[in-house]
Amino acid sequence: MNLETYYEYCLSKKGVTEHFPFDEDTLVFKVGGKMFALSSLSQWEKGQPSVNLKCDPERAEELRAEYDDIQPGFHMSKTHWNTIAVNASVSDALVKELIDHSYELVFKSLTKKLQNEIQELEN
Repeated sequence: MNLETYYEYCLSKKGVTEHFPFDEDTLVFKVGGKMFALSSLSQWEKGQPSVNLKCDPERAEELRAEYDDIQPGFHMSKTHWNTIAVNASVSDALVKELIDHSYELVFKSLTKKLQNEIQELEN
């Protein structure tokens, strides 16, 4: 997966916005004002891309046990976030599935009112 594919995939989801809240390097994707994905642009440029994604705690443990390239979230809650090394042992299809999972977890945590507003948006 390249940066453009990652970027376009995240932005293709309803209600997603991009931000740089921490610095000029860390690209953050949010839905309803809450983060669901973040990544260092310089790491992509160095050929060592990784993404931090929210994950159900039980599934996070299972994924970490199965894949060496899925680790507890770097600079994040180790219970709820994973750091996935992109283009390593984790397939692009699984990365996309984990992006979807992260988005859904965050979306479901939003108020019903905000969920409805996002669902009414055109993509």
